[in-house]
Amino acid sequence: MPDLLIVTIDGPAGVGKSTMAKQLARELGIPYLDTGAMFRAIAWKLGNGSWDWDEARLQTSLDTFDFALSGMGDTSVLSVNGTPIGDEIRTEQVAMWASNVATLPVVRTFLKTAQQALGAKFSLVAEGRDMGTVVFPDAPYKFFLDASVEERASRRFLQLGDLGKPADLKELKAQIAKRDDQDRNRPVAPLKAAADAITVDTTTMTRAQVFAALKKGVRGQPV
Repeated sequence: MPDLLIVTIDGPAGVGKSTMAKQLARELGIPYLDTGAMFRAIAWKLGNGSWDWDEARLQTSLDTFDFALSGMGDTSVLSVNGTPIGDEIRTEQVAMWASNVATLPVVRTFLKTAQQALGAKFSLVAEGRDMGTVVFPDAPYKFFLDASVEERASRRFLQLGDLGKPADLKELKAQIAKRDDQDRNRPVAPLKAAADAITVDTTTMTRAQVFAALKKGVRGQPV
C-alpha cells in the first residue's frame, strides 16, 4: 500500500475549517473527513441528556455506531451504519449537544479509534478540534485556524441567513463563546494548536487568502 497522506485542520467553531478542508481535499484529490460531524451524529442519535448517561450505557450505545467514508474532496460522504449523515445534524442545538458529549472520555476514545481506522484506509484532510494533537499526531501537515469570536459569529449569522435560517447575532456570539470555553477547557483533548502546526488567524483574511496559506503550507513554503 502506498504511503497515505494525512493533513489536519483544527480550530474553534465557526472558523471555516469545513470550507477550507473540503477545498484543500479537492485540490489534493483525497477524501475529506469532517470529524465534528461524527460527534454531532452521535449526539443527534443518542439525544438530549445522553452526556449524563453512565459510562456502561454510553459504551453499549457507541458500539452500535459504524462510520464509513466514500468519495473525494468536497464530494466525500460520511456515513453512519450505512446511512449518509445529512443536514439533520446541522443545527445550533445539535452543535451544543455535540460539545457536551465531546467532553466525555468514553466518546472521545471511541471516535479516536474510528477516525484512526479511516486514516489507516485513506489519505485524508481531517478537520476537527484535536486532529493534529491527539488523533493524527504524526501527520506531516498540520494547521490551526483561528478568528475572533465576533468575526466567527458574524460569519455564522450570514451563513444561516443564506440558508434561510434567520438567527440572532448576539445569541450566536454567546453560543460560540460557550462552545469555545467547553472545547478549550475540557480535561480530555482540549482544543489547542499542535506544537508543530501552522496557525492561521483568519479574522481579517478572505477565503482565497486562507486557502492560499494552506496550499503554501502543504507545499512546504513559508506561510
